[in-house]
Amino acid sequence: MPTKITVTKNGSYRIEGDDFELCDANGSKYELSGRTTIALCRCGHSSKKPFCDGSHKSCGFESEVTAYALEPKKV
Repeated sequence: MPTKITVTKNGSYRIEGDDFELCDANGSKYELSGRTTIALCRCGHSSKKPFCDGSHKSCGFESEVTAYALEPKKV
């Protein structure tokens, strides 16, 4: 399954796929223990950043986005 990233309504970024990795700013990989689905925090309140811990439900985070086309890449 190719990697799929979903921006959830009022919640996290949901990453699904058979082969993805998550690295910190230094390039070190997070150990994902074979998971094929993870959720990343969007609200900034998670105590387990960059992973979502459900804090968006109690902090009042609201964000609903709709997909759109990006401008053409500048060369």
